[in-house]
Amino acid sequence: MGQTTIPKETFTFLKKLQQNNDRDWFNEHKAEFKAIETKVKSAYNHLGELMSAHDQIEKLKIFRIYRDVRFSKNKLPYKTHFGGSFSRKKPELRGGYYLQIEPNDKSFIATGFWQPNKEDLLRIRKEFEMDDSEIRTILKEKSLKSTWGNLVGEELKTAPKGFDKEHSSIDLIRKKQFIFTKNYTDADVLKEDFLENVNSEFKTIRPYYDYMSDVLTTNLNGESMI
Repeated sequence: MGQTTIPKETFTFLKKLQQNNDRDWFNEHKAEFKAIETKVKSAYNHLGELMSAHDQIEKLKIFRIYRDVRFSKNKLPYKTHFGGSFSRKKPELRGGYYLQIEPNDKSFIATGFWQPNKEDLLRIRKEFEMDDSEIRTILKEKSLKSTWGNLVGEELKTAPKGFDKEHSSIDLIRKKQFIFTKNYTDADVLKEDFLENVNSEFKTIRPYYDYMSDVLTTNLNGESMI
């Protein structure tokens, strides 16, 4: 049986790494890191198995601990968290899931559309311009609202080109990202049922994903594009 919890030593190691973020220290403790990484990857795989009972998960990607410092002012060589994303079956299912494990009560999950391409972004905005009633009903749905709160993400200060700044849906139209996040304490993450809880919380986003998948796989006349 694989790992069904986040091991306590994950936070212990990451806190040490925060204080010793250099290659010499990391290389000296690489065996410890690899042992923890194996357990964490197993936990992510367990979460993916739970999610597959209610969604079609196409791919799990665990991000490397090594930072790409080429274009960053922050030259620290290592991330001080574990992150993994779960992709849904393309092209018919849109959206994805993300879990980040980070000490000092900074762990979180995220869902939605982080960087939609320009075609998808325009299609979403056009849908909201045409009719925002369905998305607003979904965003107010009790279980989604109590789990995730409000839709967040970067947005323009005014209307995008080609849209009326006085439109009744301008609060949605000017968004560039359409995401939800939920934070966790270290104590939350170390609970026996943490991954089961995350799975349940991911499940509550499904009405939003069903709607957005329908939008992004059809044209404005409702005709399939796949």
